[in-house]
Amino acid sequence: MIREIIIVDGGSADDTLQLTEAAIVVNAPAGRGGQLRAGIAVASGDFLLLLHADTRLGANWPEAVAAANPDMAGYFRLRLNSPRRLARMIERVVALRCWILTLPYGDQGLLISQALLTQIGGMPDLPLMEDVALVRRLKGRLRPLPADATTSAEKYERDGWLRRPLRNLLCLALYFAGFPPEKIGKIYG
Repeated sequence: MIREIIIVDGGSADDTLQLTEAAIVVNAPAGRGGQLRAGIAVASGDFLLLLHADTRLGANWPEAVAAANPDMAGYFRLRLNSPRRLARMIERVVALRCWILTLPYGDQGLLISQALLTQIGGMPDLPLMEDVALVRRLKGRLRPLPADATTSAEKYERDGWLRRPLRNLLCLALYFAGFPPEKIGKIYG
């Protein structure tokens, strides 16, 4: 089922590159949108499964992906890798945001066909908010997938379970107000 694994390294200092035996490694400058664009540029499959480095898909993800529709993009249910009750609360708030606004973030993963991505103008080359820009382009062509994406809770643990979501909300509001993503990145941290 998996045709290729592409890892885009923006200058990591951890052991990521030692874990890449079966992967194509692409080097790109730091900045999520540019890194995603670099990976997409070398991808040969009809579908792309875009994941952050700290995200792991649940065991049933292959079944969810197998039912992919080339005219629709899909995102996974967010789970945080923390046992804390605050993590469950964040997950519920994210599920509500996705249900009401159809606004998943990149840490939920995104499944999209190359054809649909091309049709909507490709991956935005933004250092931050690339996921929001992409999802907004997908108007009405995005659906939840019946599988989990478990993401690191490190930012919540480090920055605070209330401060981190509030900071994310501020960054989103600034983006919608037209502030440049480069400046928002300084607030995002």
